[in-house]
Amino acid sequence: MPLATHGTEITTGGVRFRTWAPRVERLAVRIDGADHPLSPAPGGWWTGEVRGAGHGTRYQLVLPGGRALPDPASRAQPEGVHGPSEVFDPARHRWRRAFAGLPLEALVFYELHVGAFTEAGTLDAAAEALPGLAELGVTCVELMPVQPFAGARNWGYDGVQSWAVHAAYGGPAALQRFVDRAHALGLAVCLDVVYNHLGPEGNYLPQLAPYLTDRHRTPWGDGLDLDGPAAGPVRAYFLGAALQWVRDFRVDALRLDATHAIRDGGPRHLVAELCDEVSALARREGRRIHVIAENDDNDRRVLDPPPAGWGCSAVWADDLHHAIHALVTGERERYLADFGAPEQVARALSEGFVFQGEPSAYRGRPHGTRVAGLAPSRFVACAQNHDQIGNRPHGERLAALLPWPALEPIAALVLLGSALPLLFMGEEYGETRPFQYFTSHGDAGLARAVSEGRRAEHIARGHGEPPDPQDERTFLGSRLSHRRDGRHAALREHHRRLLEVRRRHRDVIAARWPEVAREGAAFTLRRPGLTVRANLSDRDEAGLGPWGWSVDEG
Repeated sequence: MPLATHGTEITTGGVRFRTWAPRVERLAVRIDGADHPLSPAPGGWWTGEVRGAGHGTRYQLVLPGGRALPDPASRAQPEGVHGPSEVFDPARHRWRRAFAGLPLEALVFYELHVGAFTEAGTLDAAAEALPGLAELGVTCVELMPVQPFAGARNWGYDGVQSWAVHAAYGGPAALQRFVDRAHALGLAVCLDVVYNHLGPEGNYLPQLAPYLTDRHRTPWGDGLDLDGPAAGPVRAYFLGAALQWVRDFRVDALRLDATHAIRDGGPRHLVAELCDEVSALARREGRRIHVIAENDDNDRRVLDPPPAGWGCSAVWADDLHHAIHALVTGERERYLADFGAPEQVARALSEGFVFQGEPSAYRGRPHGTRVAGLAPSRFVACAQNHDQIGNRPHGERLAALLPWPALEPIAALVLLGSALPLLFMGEEYGETRPFQYFTSHGDAGLARAVSEGRRAEHIARGHGEPPDPQDERTFLGSRLSHRRDGRHAALREHHRRLLEVRRRHRDVIAARWPEVAREGAAFTLRRPGLTVRANLSDRDEAGLGPWGWSVDEG
């Protein structure tokens, strides 16, 4: 394989290493106690080949003075983010099936956290459950970030090594096995990746090079320097990481976390460049590969083609979640202050975004852009996802917040609504265990700050004492129960049947916005050959009865 701009290359006689480290005067690779000096190259690069090294070789980068660090572009960290890196050769995997991907309109997402999805908490264990997801009718399994983070437990958004796979999940070979198993079942795989910040523990990049800058501030501190004088290698680091997932691990889609927080004032935004590179690779390999952005700005630029836009395949559209959640729960805290009116549900179902330039009370300014002309398949919508559940003080799911009958009409609107639907793991059978915010930072000061900060935030908002993110019980209590009895089995069957209907009417749902009529909190969605009715109320609205629903394929 060609040498990546960062990281390692397997050669006929060994391994070639390449690292961007303009902040050091010397750099070596340490293997089995022996240091192998790297040679300087223009632009602050260091490179060199170590004969006899190969797949499985453990190594460290050695700075002047003898301090040893992991390689920021390693593909495996078997001893965690602070330990030695390991050479991984992705070409060793023998793929069982060629899989060209799925068209955008066929995608039905199932978001899962590898650690909490099964008791074992590994990719191999998750792969064993894939036949059940295929039978349910989902078509794309979306993995929350698998890049390494400090400790064993984390949502994944504190990752610090963008090229690797968390060791506790099974490492990079396990991800290849997972994707291969999914493809054998006809399932696509979407990987959640984070290119707006790096985690607070185990981030050694600043010791080697100016990856961060105080010119850009994010909610997590200094932003990435994607547009400064030395931005080329920074951009290459993240672009290379993204491309390896779709090239070497055959991932079918990337979900880009919080793209509104990727600060890039350069001539071509990083996300747009990433979309260009992924599209070129897809054309070369004859595959369908999608780039899906989370973006809090309701900005159609994310979807518009270049040069004006970034060219993403689809965008997470949270407005449907907010509109439904505020309506059925009565909650109005924070961003939900903008929601609660039934007509907002209707607009989300008929247009994608509720806010398209209207004033937002929560933000104190106009919010969003007009989206006329965009197909429904350019939006991804849900009733629950990791953020909307896990950022609650106690991580309650809708099954714990609402009467059980309410879950059926909500599912009907999401799965047969307008956008590409997303289910969060366990939603299909009404999981009642929470999904809480959990961490396992090893740095004592950071661990204390995270625990105390979350406690102070939620107590100040009147929510009482939240679970401690650092307490292992918070994580263990978030694992799925996989209930299949009684009402849980019935709700799962409800989701399966709705997804059967969606599959039969996929093309018209993806291409055509429905005509949406409303009577109180009851909604009717009409398309050629498909009418969906759902009452999001415990009162008898539109003759549907409390929490009633119906589907007519006539």
